Amino acid sequence: MTRIKRLLLSAAALLFVFSVAWALEVPYLSGRINDTANMLSSGVVVELEEMLKAYEDSTTNQIVLLTIPSLEGESLEDYSLRVAETWKLGQKGVDNGVLLLIARDDRKLRIEVGYGLEASVTDAISTMIINGIITPRFKQGDFEGGIREGLIALTKAADGTLSEAELATSSDEEFPLIFFLLFWYGIVGVFTFIALFSPGCSGWGLYAFLIPFHGAPGLILAEETGWPIGYVFFALYLVGFPILKIVLARTAFGKKMATKMATSSRGGSWSSGGWSFSSGSSGGGWSSGGSSFSGGGGSFGGGGSSGSW
Repeated sequence: MTRIKRLLLSAAALLFVFSVAWALEVPYLSGRINDTANMLSSGVVVELEEMLKAYEDSTTNQIVLLTIPSLEGESLEDYSLRVAETWKLGQKGVDNGVLLLIARDDRKLRIEVGYGLEASVTDAISTMIINGIITPRFKQGDFEGGIREGLIALTKAADGTLSEAELATSSDEEFPLIFFLLFWYGIVGVFTFIALFSPGCSGWGLYAFLIPFHGAPGLILAEETGWPIGYVFFALYLVGFPILKIVLARTAFGKKMATKMATSSRGGSWSSGGWSFSSGSSGGGWSSGGSSFSGGGGSFGGGGSSGSW
């Protein structure tokens, strides 16, 4: 073996050692409720531990919660699968285990599903449980309620008794937000159109005035759903509007619309040097379960879903 090969093998070995050393540790499985991030009170830990134990005794399905303070830069999906495989949740040969992992400071969570339950706790159902049951309560600061209801929903999903009405919570809560944003963009869109074709300083002044009105939906979407799409729309407005306004001003259609806007301004709907709109009205947690609790040898393949709040 040449010196170069020995050096490469040594470097690879060192990289492996460092990667293992820096990997986020999988905590000891002390029970069905492992609240290392202290998101639950001791009474709730006991309540949920007893609930999941009774459920496991009657169905053999093993559902376990793990909360951690932070992922410390690790991938949520990779760490969740590593925990599930290390703990070997579910029964050997049946693979009927489910892990609910919550990273408190990262505001992320994941449902990891064993092979044997992927047909009942599907990726779609896991997503609905996260978005419709757990995260709405988390956003309100009700971590205990979100965890409790999420675990109850998982038990029902695992044995096939989770109703469509319970899963409909997700869409029911998002509809008001969607309608509000459509209304918002509809009103702001009218003024944006006017600014696009208004000549001179009036158009650019209106463009500047509308900046916070285009930015607000991005903030609302980020806070309520975690979606970044609102920020994308805001960036498109900031950059795209000036480009589009300059380009349209050189087209026949743009010149025609600018003439109409100027005519309307002289007619009184728009004031020179600015704009005005007239209307007809004025205006302590801990983990329990004892050292005897352990996984049953189940296997996982990455099924489940991730989310954030």
